[in-house]
Amino acid sequence: VQLQASGGGLVQAGGSLRLSCVASGRTFSVYAIDWFRQAPGKEREFAAGISWSGGNIAYADSVKGRFTISRDNAKNTVYLQMNNLKPEDTAVYYCAAAYTSPRSPPVYWGQGTLVTVSS
Repeated sequence: VQLQASGGGLVQAGGSLRLSCVASGRTFSVYAIDWFRQAPGKEREFAAGISWSGGNIAYADSVKGRFTISRDNAKNTVYLQMNNLKPEDTAVYYCAAAYTSPRSPPVYWGQGTLVTVSS
């Protein structure tokens, strides 16, 4: 599975962005897809994840209530809608595919897309 993340950019605090993760290769719909992020000087952390059916969704506490993850298996795409962005959301965002559920160890990674939130 090849994953391509896009949608990052520069936004002011309080603004919104929508990230997309498009998959190609093996059957996309069987994988859970997670979004991770890595801020400058920090370790990569889990942000949000969704099961293959969309019935199991998980969020990090830091984004709960502001971010929404969704998927369209017909388009091989997972979205991360990010609202009320804060400067601490500034990071490179990566999407990853896992065999089972959100937060399970990823087996495929996409390249990152940079999100910068100005204060």
